[in-house]
Amino acid sequence: MTTSPQADTQPSAFNLQPPPLAAYVHIPWCVRKCPYCDFNSHVSDNGLPEAAYIDALIADLDQDLNLMAEYAGQQRELTSIFFGGGTPSLFSAASLARLLDAMASRLTFAGDIEITLEANPGTFEQAKFADYRRAGINRLSIGIQSFNARHLKALGRIHDDREALAAVDMARRAGFDNLNLDLMHGLPGQTETDALADIEQAIALGPEHQSWYQLTLEPNTLFYSQPPQLPEEDILWSIQEAGQARLAEAGLQQYEVSAYARADRQARHNLNYWQYGDFIGIGAGAHGKLTRPDGHIERYWKTRLPKDYLNPDNAFCAGRKPLGADDLPFDFLMNALRLQDGVPSHWYSQRTGQSLDSIASQLDNAVERGLLEPWQQQLRPTARGHLFLNDLLEGFL
Repeated sequence: MTTSPQADTQPSAFNLQPPPLAAYVHIPWCVRKCPYCDFNSHVSDNGLPEAAYIDALIADLDQDLNLMAEYAGQQRELTSIFFGGGTPSLFSAASLARLLDAMASRLTFAGDIEITLEANPGTFEQAKFADYRRAGINRLSIGIQSFNARHLKALGRIHDDREALAAVDMARRAGFDNLNLDLMHGLPGQTETDALADIEQAIALGPEHQSWYQLTLEPNTLFYSQPPQLPEEDILWSIQEAGQARLAEAGLQQYEVSAYARADRQARHNLNYWQYGDFIGIGAGAHGKLTRPDGHIERYWKTRLPKDYLNPDNAFCAGRKPLGADDLPFDFLMNALRLQDGVPSHWYSQRTGQSLDSIASQLDNAVERGLLEPWQQQLRPTARGHLFLNDLLEGFL
């Protein structure tokens, strides 16, 4: 939804409180572009401009800090940092440490800050993992996707099943005690037995966090223009039900649409998104969100192409969108209602500046349709609401 940033469409700053602050860092290069990937990633044909990109990230950060001055952002501690991509593990630990040092000199890190690096098997060795840990990175998200060699080939992955297992072992040896494993299901030619075998192998590795999501055919991907043969709907449903039950049995509780975790090991950075926290975004194509004490909330995004982002004349920020009062219900709820337990109802007013009563009729309608639990204390979907989340959210457009 697009709204004009005129004064009469702005939130009222009703009971507004500054939400937590996080930072996202995008590193856009990959060894190969996967046919299902719609992220801002680019093949690194001619080597990585590592030093120049870190310089650009620091300059980008400084511009964001100037923007944050309007939002009283410096008074908040940084609760998490997430290096995403692309394949951030293509960069050296020394380069990432230089950026982290620059961030620490400009922002206050929380004492228990979570710093996550996305890594792909086959793009590192054990010594590199240990260097990442020494640099201050304390959480790894390893993009395995499947332990089945045939399915990995169909997905265009550059690693095999043996490298996936070795990556987890190397991470543990390097001292990482907070690991997420990324797995996909509903893969070309995948059976329920295949999918559950992936789940069993992941469980055997003992991750603290498990991302498990269904392959979807996204626009602007090779799979979208040349669709592979995917499992039938009844097989997908059986995989989903059986996989969720097995993960729960293994102590990995679902807390979001595709996220499962052991007790107190939920991804803090992703929780901040879903709980409508603020975040700065630096790097090619990164997005950010900031809240000002007067109720002004704004989303912004950065120059997408690496060659343009590295242009010394680049201003980094490619666009800014103030969120008007009509935007906020959907913008808030499309994040909060992804969570199994939702969020406390009073967070709506604290983090949007609007009274929850302003959307009471839509909430009541969702309750009547069996998609939302009674909402006075907690904004939480029913089991049916989780299954038909898009239908639930349409009521707030």
